[in-house]
Amino acid sequence: MQESREQIGYWRAVWRRFKHHRIAYAGFFFFVLLLFLVVAGPHMVPYELDQVSLSERMHSPSLTHWLGTDELGRDTWTRIMHGGRVSLAVGLTVGISTVILGGLVGILAGYVGGVLDNALMRLVDMIYTIPRIVLLLVLSKLAGPGLLNIIIILVALEWTNAARLARSAVLSFREQEFVLAAQCLGASRWRVMLRHLLPNSLAPLIVSATLDAGAAIRAETTLSFLGLGIQPPTPSWGNLLTHAATNIFIAPLQVFLPGLFIFFALMSFNLLGDALRDALDPKLSQNRG
Repeated sequence: MQESREQIGYWRAVWRRFKHHRIAYAGFFFFVLLLFLVVAGPHMVPYELDQVSLSERMHSPSLTHWLGTDELGRDTWTRIMHGGRVSLAVGLTVGISTVILGGLVGILAGYVGGVLDNALMRLVDMIYTIPRIVLLLVLSKLAGPGLLNIIIILVALEWTNAARLARSAVLSFREQEFVLAAQCLGASRWRVMLRHLLPNSLAPLIVSATLDAGAAIRAETTLSFLGLGIQPPTPSWGNLLTHAATNIFIAPLQVFLPGLFIFFALMSFNLLGDALRDALDPKLSQNRG
């Protein structure tokens, strides 16, 4: 009960520090704005995703087409909003999945220790030794393009960060009194890990989730731009950039707009991660104050 009250007090303090963090408001504002636009944006205009109108090819922004049209006369606003759904879905799914997988692996390695710890950490080190972009391109080529394949590949590569953070947190907690008390009361290993160690390891994992989400969007954009990611007719910000690049001198705005949304998405995740890191670590908040 005492541990539970301390956790509640800790998270209240985190929320209080987060509310007073100016960067948090900027990151949260951009994140919510992007979510609102990708969900509601396509319904704001009377155009379908692949509605072709050859008489309206490469039009500039107007009251009829807010962001203009592409080489087939398709509404750019509609396609960017639909592409944002795919790109943000990849980022959020990968961010949450890597924290779940990496957190469980890290907690298991840190608490059990011994041979299992060495084996899991050597696996993490092996993944780190291979250049990330090379491994990403090779796996994407082998697995083939597609939304599900991209998510699986990114989760398989990004979980290592969360695993290291979780293991480090568990190593600092596993000899403390609340863990030893649970063991003396006969709690199983899984109960100790999930009931006592996991809640106390959430702080670095939450920050890791925001950073991994941004990294996933960046990776998906890169793969889609190279033709190894999300494939047409499904739009994503990455493959919208690819198609627009062929007309960069005729309609540079078609390249600029997907890049602008990618920039705001990455900025929102990075700002949220920075604010959460400061809120979860009172020493950083005091230093910045």
